[in-house]
Amino acid sequence: MPSFDPARIALPCAHFIQGQRVTDPSALSVSRPSDGAVYAELPMADANRVDDAVTSAHQAFVRGDWSRCAPRERARIMRRWADLIEADIDYLAPLESLGSTRPIDQTRAWDVPYTAEGIRFFAEFADKHGGEVAATAHDHLGMQIAEPLGVVGAIAPWNFPLSMTCWKVAPALAAGNTVVLKPSEMTPFTAVRLAELAIKAGMPPGVFNVIQGNGPVTGDALCRHPYVAKVTFTGSTVTGRTIMGACAETGPKPVTLELGGKSPQLVFADIPDIDRTAKTLAAAITGNAGQVCVAGSRLLIQHELLEPMIERLSKHFNALTPGPTWQTGGWFSPIISATQLTRIESIVARSREAGAELLGGGERFERNDGGHFYQPTLLHTNDRHNPAVEEEIFGPVLTIQTFESEEEALALAEHDVYGLAAGIHTADLGRALRTVRRLSAGTVWVNRYGRSNDYILPTGGYKRSGVGRDLGRAAFDACLQHKSVLIDLDQ
Repeated sequence: MPSFDPARIALPCAHFIQGQRVTDPSALSVSRPSDGAVYAELPMADANRVDDAVTSAHQAFVRGDWSRCAPRERARIMRRWADLIEADIDYLAPLESLGSTRPIDQTRAWDVPYTAEGIRFFAEFADKHGGEVAATAHDHLGMQIAEPLGVVGAIAPWNFPLSMTCWKVAPALAAGNTVVLKPSEMTPFTAVRLAELAIKAGMPPGVFNVIQGNGPVTGDALCRHPYVAKVTFTGSTVTGRTIMGACAETGPKPVTLELGGKSPQLVFADIPDIDRTAKTLAAAITGNAGQVCVAGSRLLIQHELLEPMIERLSKHFNALTPGPTWQTGGWFSPIISATQLTRIESIVARSREAGAELLGGGERFERNDGGHFYQPTLLHTNDRHNPAVEEEIFGPVLTIQTFESEEEALALAEHDVYGLAAGIHTADLGRALRTVRRLSAGTVWVNRYGRSNDYILPTGGYKRSGVGRDLGRAAFDACLQHKSVLIDLDQ
């Protein structure tokens, strides 16, 4: 897995509409988090350009060359698409790493293969759904018929551009919908390449379109377009609320929103292997430099384990070395932007002013290359209202709180706003099941932290961490609508 020269990667600085690249005057500068350099200028779709893309998708849906084609043919095209993605790894992996927080080691080993396999997973649903026959009187026939919604507007985040695009686009396409995708303006380019490969696989023009731009202009126009039948989004709770409002005002239309998190990890004194647990906890907050919606950012630990766990976590944190995403070697990821880096610093500073004890990290890595790197940080506080405990930081900052009893642990785990994910670490199966039932979280991991590559388990949040579910059968079903039919058999 070689390193690559960031200056030698060809960039698709364009929208992708009706099966081809479309350019507009450049409006947005795109920077690399690894060195802070501006490396591209991006067009921004205004309301008229958004209308072009949505109209293209709407016309493709009405024509029916995707929505009404044989389901097994849709599945075959999607599987060919996945094969082309895997074959294109030597371009896609560097393109993904270049301007994102994803090191080239990881985009080659995980991001590209995961995206391809996710498309295959959802392709399998295409010909395995239909509807059901209802229980009715003997002289009636009642049915529910499953049909695609129409145009799905998808808005993907910057933290895992390829895989999040798959989450949004693959179930919608498998169900027969057409799609207009807005990737993040900070990581815009692999989406265009995915759309080009879809055409190469045999997907009709207009079925999968990509528009570039920011949220207030491009994203808002997409959500409000009358032809958009549904919006799916992953990002912050604040933005999700705005999207939901726009969809309500111009619809109403359904939404799937995977939003913010402040996920607790409960560690009980009976864990059989403290070293293994420490490794899991460290990975849950340092992976992608903590820029993960389900990052395990709140450690709740039984009091007697506090000191030995701090010692082990500090060793894991201190072993991490930052480096540019285009160099191999297992480097620690950068923070996506200077603005986000400053925000992390501000929350840590406010937390310390409010009484949190800094046990490690707490500042930028000293570098002279302009990159945005923040040290893995450990804060100890017993104040559940401390800013670092309450606010989603989206960085490598872990808070530690202690508890004595299971009830106290559950009380600390409860968050007023978020309920996206949680982790439980214990050797007691009864305790694990009790706490699983009582935690307010859409996903709970036991003696692990993080998803597998199975795709089958849906993901989403409780409280203000989201509406609806990505992944699994639930994501596919959410891209369908159901028509009830009642037939009189004696006529």
